[in-house]
Amino acid sequence: MCGIIGILGEHEVAPQLVESLKRLEYRGYDSAGIATVHEGRLDRRRAVGKLVNLSDLLVHEPLPGKVGIGHTRWATHGSASERNAHPHRSGPVTVVHNGIIENYRYLREILAAAGMAPETETDTETVALLTHLHMTQGLPAREAARATVARLEGAFALLFLFDGEPDLLIAARKGSPLAIGHGQGEMYVGSDAIALAPFTNAITYLEEGDHAFVTREGAEIFDAEGQRVLRETQHIDLGQARVEKAGYKHFMAKEIAEQPAVLGDALAHYLRDGALNLPEGVNFAGIERLTLVACGTAYYACAVAKYWFEALAGLPCEIDVASEFRYREPPLPAASLALFVSQSGETADTLAALRYCKAQAAQTLAVVNVPSSSIAREADLALPIMAGIEVGVASTKAFTCQLAVLAVLALKAAVDRGRMTPLVLAGHIGALQTLPGLMNQALALSGEIARLAERIGEASDVLFLGRGPMYPLALEGALKLKEISYIHAEGYASGELKHGPIALIDRNLPVVVLAPHDRLFDKTVSNMQEVMARHGMVLLISDAPGIAASSAGVWASLKLPQVAEPFAPILYAIPAQLLAYHTAIAKGTDVDQPRNLAKSVTVE
Repeated sequence: MCGIIGILGEHEVAPQLVESLKRLEYRGYDSAGIATVHEGRLDRRRAVGKLVNLSDLLVHEPLPGKVGIGHTRWATHGSASERNAHPHRSGPVTVVHNGIIENYRYLREILAAAGMAPETETDTETVALLTHLHMTQGLPAREAARATVARLEGAFALLFLFDGEPDLLIAARKGSPLAIGHGQGEMYVGSDAIALAPFTNAITYLEEGDHAFVTREGAEIFDAEGQRVLRETQHIDLGQARVEKAGYKHFMAKEIAEQPAVLGDALAHYLRDGALNLPEGVNFAGIERLTLVACGTAYYACAVAKYWFEALAGLPCEIDVASEFRYREPPLPAASLALFVSQSGETADTLAALRYCKAQAAQTLAVVNVPSSSIAREADLALPIMAGIEVGVASTKAFTCQLAVLAVLALKAAVDRGRMTPLVLAGHIGALQTLPGLMNQALALSGEIARLAERIGEASDVLFLGRGPMYPLALEGALKLKEISYIHAEGYASGELKHGPIALIDRNLPVVVLAPHDRLFDKTVSNMQEVMARHGMVLLISDAPGIAASSAGVWASLKLPQVAEPFAPILYAIPAQLLAYHTAIAKGTDVDQPRNLAKSVTVE
């Protein structure tokens, strides 16, 4: 959530700042702004809503300058308004910020005693006010910023710009990511590599607690103890940082369509010559318990994987929402492995849970989409999911690639624990390798799903039902629908229908039943019959044998190709995603940037 960009350039930076902010729109935002220093004087422009509003403002009120900072804000403290939009200014300093300043109320009391009152509802303004106060007490810009950062509690990525300082940006990072980009006579700071990709492929990621003084000549980086340090400069693949729709109307549509290709890439990376291909450090021998921790869609990927680890490997698993896990502080057996799943690798709660587990578990393992992310760097071992940049806020290709990597890990656990013969392993590997082709067949249902979505879009509530590993997929399908169509949707284990949800059934309630023809099929169909007996609108998603056996009387059905039983959730994710997408289209909602949501949740 929120996006930061800073440029020390040789040309006018306002257009560059806006263009970089456009690349960060996927993170989610409700206002935007930029600030520059021109002829020694600091000035800023801010606007509520989409970046086009800021662009229009800059046409009428240009902002010259060759150094500047920009920000897209996702409201936390205070409503989405121009007054609360970043950059925030107090006297000679302006600041942009991702994260939460937890002790801002206490700091406001100190500022009030010094006669400095806030003009906004935000926690971020406190940073600007405190820096201004330090400067009135005689500290130069660098020391004022350093003194301010030392007094902050919470999570933050900060970027400072000062009046009269046309060759200085000050960056600080604690909990939220921040990167420095290196150019020829120019320097950049951004919240991720995507923001910096148009300018440079040389990136230095700040570590936890770092702050940096950035000039056109380079960057001086200091650690949490104030000692000057050298951080590795990485060269990123600019192709991997490209953000474009490639002819699709929405990023989400593009990313749904990419799944056969990216899933194939992930499987090719971890399965080679009919065998598992994982780093040597991945070893489940002697592991007594697996703890899986994640948030949102990644949590549902973990919920599916729990079935795999327990059924295939006989490995006891517990899964937890990261925001609960970190405060529950559960005891972990010494012979336990903690596994963390995150698309961005920057999810604040998941990162905090990882830090807790590093002191207790035998090993920490991360499954992430961004190999350079904080979670990837801090885990003992990180496995990339190979999905490529995912821009749509509602995760699609990252979810199925997470599932693929978790499935491979479950197979590795089964082998390491002596629970799987080579012949059975070969069968499972072969089944996984068929999935990209099966996904292509599922994508061909898009037109049919679009027609059904017209009716789904008229509903005020939708239920999703599934059994076994299809139960977490029902939860994920409901999440996708509510995220982008704003229709209330809930996922339930089919067997729980009689324990409450059946009271909701009537002629106007669509019920999506995810039911491959597997060993649990008959039980799922029994629950489906209970829905139809009460005139519920059943959409049955199954394969040819399932539809032939049980589609009589349903409102509609979707026929998927047959798939090996353990890995059906990976395939059945496709129609669930398409149903959400086409329903959102039918309702006219913002598919890629749904209201109130952010792509990367870097605050609690």
